[in-house]
Amino acid sequence: MQRPPAPAAIPLPARPDLPRHVGIIMDGNGRWARQRHLPRVAGHRAGVRAIRPVMEACHQAGVHILTLYAFSTENWQRPRGEVTALMRLFGETIDREVGELHDNGVQIRVLGDRSALSESLQRKVAQAEALTAGDTAAILNVAINYGGRREIVDAIRELAASRADLSSLDEPAISDALYTRGLPDPDLIVRTAGELRISNFLLWQAAYAELYVTDTLWPDFGEKAIHDALVDYSSRERKFGAIPEPIERIPVHAGSAQRAIRQE
Repeated sequence: MQRPPAPAAIPLPARPDLPRHVGIIMDGNGRWARQRHLPRVAGHRAGVRAIRPVMEACHQAGVHILTLYAFSTENWQRPRGEVTALMRLFGETIDREVGELHDNGVQIRVLGDRSALSESLQRKVAQAEALTAGDTAAILNVAINYGGRREIVDAIRELAASRADLSSLDEPAISDALYTRGLPDPDLIVRTAGELRISNFLLWQAAYAELYVTDTLWPDFGEKAIHDALVDYSSRERKFGAIPEPIERIPVHAGSAQRAIRQE
């Protein structure tokens, strides 16, 4: 189980009512393309273009740890041509973006089983992680060939292989064996395109995450959309099974935000 480099720092949110860590299930690229009578790969390219505005909006709002669900272990079942195009797009995006991300102090970390990626893409991932390993302004985790169930199984197998006493395993030990070792668990999981499921994303880590689902397709999910999600999060009272102390809640940005949460 090859993990990304350890976090160089854990940047805290600007205010206590903001999430420390946001995870996003980026869904809807195919539907976005279909609505425009375009090939699916055009939707994926539009989805890549949506990432930077969301990252910048999070950083400006004071949220500095972001995890993006880019390609699941189940996505290999898609048509071969689409998978090939996605892998090419991952490599092109690394080539184009890593320098500026490094200049802006963003540490890049890839979560998932990278052994199934091409040797060329594995090299690009390793180079991006090495270049940004000391960056401390923000953390961008990209989940590629990632599955939450497989992550937990692989972690337990690795602990067993290390001859750890499995009968005495506790939650911190398992957390420390995951790809996200050293990071706070996500406080907020955002899902675009209206689907009401978490699709095998950060299953262990998201145990107490707040869920925010919007009908907006990922390529259309921009600065206002992420601000709306943060406003919605900051209005919630998180109890974790207890009665929390009240905290002062300040709007993330001026103006009212339309709530998009859909509850099962």
